[in-house]
Amino acid sequence: MCVHRRVPNVPRHARSSGAGGRRAPTVTESMNIVLHGMAGPAGWPEPGCRCASCSRLRAAGVRHEPTRVTIDGVPLEKCSRWGVPGGFDVRTPGGARLLVASGPGRCPEPVPDTVYDAVLLDLADHPEHLGLLRHRGAMTAATEVHAVYVDHRTSSPGELERRLGWWRRPRSGPHRTLLLGGARSGKSAEAELRLAADPSVTYLATGVLRDDDPEWTARIEAHRERRPSWWRTVETTDVAPVLRTASGAVLLDGIGTWLAATMDACGAWDDVEAVRPRIEELVEAWRGSGARVVAVSDEVGLSLVPTSSGGRAFRDALGRLNQRLAAESEESALVVAGRVVDLP
Repeated sequence: MCVHRRVPNVPRHARSSGAGGRRAPTVTESMNIVLHGMAGPAGWPEPGCRCASCSRLRAAGVRHEPTRVTIDGVPLEKCSRWGVPGGFDVRTPGGARLLVASGPGRCPEPVPDTVYDAVLLDLADHPEHLGLLRHRGAMTAATEVHAVYVDHRTSSPGELERRLGWWRRPRSGPHRTLLLGGARSGKSAEAELRLAADPSVTYLATGVLRDDDPEWTARIEAHRERRPSWWRTVETTDVAPVLRTASGAVLLDGIGTWLAATMDACGAWDDVEAVRPRIEELVEAWRGSGARVVAVSDEVGLSLVPTSSGGRAFRDALGRLNQRLAAESEESALVVAGRVVDLP
């Protein structure tokens, strides 16, 4: 399958010397990128592979050929290029600049002070590399994004397109997304995927460390380790002020943990009305936030009825809070076994 993408380039100059000490010329022509193949070295589906991803494509009679690219009719490997860690800094015949991964799993380092017209990256493995490039100023809103070396690390072409919808053009605020799911449903991973390509993310973590609970501490450490290093982390249960003042993107994980900690602080396990002012404050901050917010919350209405009055109070309060936040959200989705169902 060939993918054609004609990229219009407005005149621009490189801000400083590029690779080899050369100054990039003014770009005045359009750039025609053609992906004759976008898959990994073995193609997609891979011969002999029995995984679900490959089996779906094989049953549908679809095959994606290994990555092969031409730019303005010239094969990518014949364009002027300089090696950078993880890939190549490429100069097209028309003078545009591209940053290209050299293979699956590689994350090419940008040349300092260079803004790229297009990037060709392994987004199945490292979508967060887009966020890093934007964070460093190596990409703008005009930079074209292409996924290459795609393979069965992604469940389907449809799933790849769903993710590219967030990654090619990160959404600006105000915009609110509520992700609901049960324990170990994949809701936190889905939230992180949605913001992976954003240049500025505040991770608002409501789970705080407890010295008396090593298992809880291990969970928090696991979340910390998988966040991109350039994300800003705020660990607090005082959520409303952050939502009111935040800019860029915010990942709030999660609402259920916040409610439990707030009920503790308010002594609301025996009198749920005591937590109502804090809930109202949170809903108002959610409604008025100017950021792009993705929040994770527990869907507690599908499990057994709690045996304690405190458990039932928590379930009811969280269910009502989820309804109110969903009503004030541009997007809501339910995550089950790592699969996402959009809620109308």
